[in-house]
Amino acid sequence: MTRDEGLDQLRQLARARALGCHVGSDRLIRAGLDALLADVDSPSLALLAGLGRREEHEAQELFDHVVDELGLGFEAPSDPTAAKWALAYWLAAQIVDGSLDPATGADLIWAEAAMELDYPDRLQPIVECAIQLGDWDAGWSTPLEQLKEEVIVAARACGL
Repeated sequence: MTRDEGLDQLRQLARARALGCHVGSDRLIRAGLDALLADVDSPSLALLAGLGRREEHEAQELFDHVVDELGLGFEAPSDPTAAKWALAYWLAAQIVDGSLDPATGADLIWAEAAMELDYPDRLQPIVECAIQLGDWDAGWSTPLEQLKEEVIVAARACGL
């Protein structure tokens, strides 16, 4: 992992947390370790990366310190509706750019944004894909990869 990739991983986790996604302490500690090994440096990073299982409860606060020290913060919109739309846009962009698996992304958009927004028309194609992917079985005539491609098309088409 390069330094830029380590910073990007921390930035993505900071954004996810700011947008209301649960990010487990184990993921924060792992990202801290990855970043430290990639030559990212901040006063709290080594502390975060070195946390053991019994110290996981400290990870959230230490991660916040790391984000502040590295200037990686992201401020979510204060309006809850706008924040859910921001989450949907961000997840869809990751689906389109290939950094998020389409099935995982569609499910997250469905559960974390569309439900909270009362299933708006713009997100309906992604929700329908998420339902199909959740029910998919190897015996179906539609290949899994085709359904994933439909998620990518839906993410592009709905203006996200």
